[in-house]
Amino acid sequence: MPADRSTHPVRRYATFTPDLHALADWLQSGQIDTVAMESTGVYWIPIYELLEQRGIRCCLINAAHFKRVPGRESDVQDCQWLQQSHSLNRVEGVVSAKEGL
Repeated sequence: MPADRSTHPVRRYATFTPDLHALADWLQSGQIDTVAMESTGVYWIPIYELLEQRGIRCCLINAAHFKRVPGRESDVQDCQWLQQSHSLNRVEGVVSAKEGL
């Protein structure tokens, strides 16, 4: 989340259903209407579907396309880089599961 919308712009959530709902609630509280996420295995599917149900547009990014980008040595740096790149329209991905997955 952009730092001007939250006192804690980076948060970590578990993958259980209540945690995914908490993540979606947090994003909506920050008026987030679009997110970018990496497609690693099948782990992205539940949160992708939940966010779409909540009206948040998801842009799915192939993680293999970005693994050589320098300066991304932790999950926090990775998510911050992806958020910034997405906000500047520098990453492309599948925008909706209905459009190409």
